[in-house]
Amino acid sequence: MLSFTGPKTSRCCDGLSRRTFLRVGSLPFFGLGLADLLRSRRAAGAGGEAGDPLSCILLWCDGGISTVDTFDMKPHAPLEYRGDFKPIATSVPGLSVCEHLPQVARQMHRIGQLRTIVHSGSQHAEACHFMLTGWPQVPDVNAQPVGSVVHPCFGSVVAEQRGWRKGLPPFVQLAAGNVKYHHAGYLGSALDPLRIKSDPSRADFRVEDVALPGGVDAERLSRRRKALERLDALHRQLDQAAGDVADRNEFYRQAFDLVTSPAAKKAFRIDDEPQALRDRYGMHREGQATLLARRLVESGVRFVTVEFNGYDTHDRNFIELRDPLLPKLDAAYSALLDDLAERGLLETTLVICMGEFGRTPKVNSLAGRDHYPLVNSICFSGAGVKMDGFVHGRTSDKCERVLGTANTTHDLAATIYERLGVDYAKEYRNIDGRPIFTTDNGQPIRELFA
Repeated sequence: MLSFTGPKTSRCCDGLSRRTFLRVGSLPFFGLGLADLLRSRRAAGAGGEAGDPLSCILLWCDGGISTVDTFDMKPHAPLEYRGDFKPIATSVPGLSVCEHLPQVARQMHRIGQLRTIVHSGSQHAEACHFMLTGWPQVPDVNAQPVGSVVHPCFGSVVAEQRGWRKGLPPFVQLAAGNVKYHHAGYLGSALDPLRIKSDPSRADFRVEDVALPGGVDAERLSRRRKALERLDALHRQLDQAAGDVADRNEFYRQAFDLVTSPAAKKAFRIDDEPQALRDRYGMHREGQATLLARRLVESGVRFVTVEFNGYDTHDRNFIELRDPLLPKLDAAYSALLDDLAERGLLETTLVICMGEFGRTPKVNSLAGRDHYPLVNSICFSGAGVKMDGFVHGRTSDKCERVLGTANTTHDLAATIYERLGVDYAKEYRNIDGRPIFTTDNGQPIRELFA
C-alpha cells in the first residue's frame, strides 16, 4: 500500500538487518513508497493496451448520503419524512432532484439511477464492505473484520484482472482519509490502491512519489539506481535464493520508470488545467480531486475513487447538506459529467455516485437521519448504461422500502464488473487455499444497460 498523508478528515460514528532490508517497502534510495504498488504490476500482469479503454470514477459519499433528501425525494410525504428541502425540475421532464443540486439537475439527462439495492449492513464498516465489495462482512468493535473473509473492493478486482495501462497504476484513491474496505482483501496488499491524501486544491499540491524528492535531481537519482544495481549484484552472490532480491530489483526499476515518467508527471499536474475549468469543479479538495480523477482516467488509470466525506448526518442533517456537503458534490459531479462528455470520454468511463447506505426516512429528534440500508439511490453514467433520467426500481411513498423486486450487493458488483469488462464469476483462492468467487451468484442488472 502506498499512502500520501494529508489533513485529518471528519469521522463516522464508529539498525536494519539484511533480511529486514529486503522486506522494506519504503524504497529509501528513491525516497519512495512504491513496493506494494509495483508488485501489483506483476500480480495483475501487463494488462491490455489497445482496444481496452474502459475506466471507472467512483464518487464515494462516505457516511451514507441521504437519498430521500437528494435523488429520491418524497414531497407529498408528511413533513417529518420529507424534511426541509424542496424538489426542483431537471433536464429530464418529470424528474426532480433536491433544490441544493441545481447544477446536477441540469445534468440528469446524463444520469441513470438504481433504486433496488438492499443489504443488511446497518453500521458503517459492514455496510462499506457490502457496497464496495458486494460481500457481507461482520465487524468487531474496532471495525476490523471477524468471522469471515475480507473481500477485495471493486478497484482491486479491476486491477487484478485488467492490469496496468500506459505505464500508470490501475487503481487510485483520492481521499483525505482511508475509505473503509477500499483495499484488496484476500488478493493481497499489492493490489491496494495508490492512496493520495494530499489536497489537490492547495497551491503546493504535489504527489511526492511521482516526483523527485527534494534535493534529488535526475543525475543523483540515476546514481542511486546504479548503487542499487551493484548492491543487488552483491546480494545475489551471497544468497542462492535470490528471489526477493530479484523481485525488489524489478520493483525498483519500475519505481524509477514511474518517478521519471513524463506521462505520470503530466497526469498528476492538475495546475495545467485552465483556471475556469478548475473553478467549475470547485476550488476545494473534493472538486479538484474529481478533476484529477478525470485527468487520471484520461491518462490510463482504470479505477479512481474520490472521497466526499461528512455524510454521516445523525444531527443537523439539513444544515450540513445545505452547506457544505451538497454544494461541493453539485459542482464536482456536474462538472465531471460535462467535462467527460465534451472530451468524448463518457462513453468509456463509468461514473458512479453512491454511499454505503441511505438515511432513515423519518427525521430524528436531532434534526438528523440515521443509518438505513433498506433504501438507497445509486447514480450511474457512461460506459453503456441507460441515462436520460432512467430510474430502475421504485421506493414507497415515505421512502421506507423498495417496491417490487430488490437486488443484492452481489448484483451491484456483477453490474459494475460487467460494464468494466471484468469476469464477475472468476474463482480466486484465499490465504488458506479455499476457493472464493468474485461474486456469490451475482447477476448484472441488465435493465440498467442501454
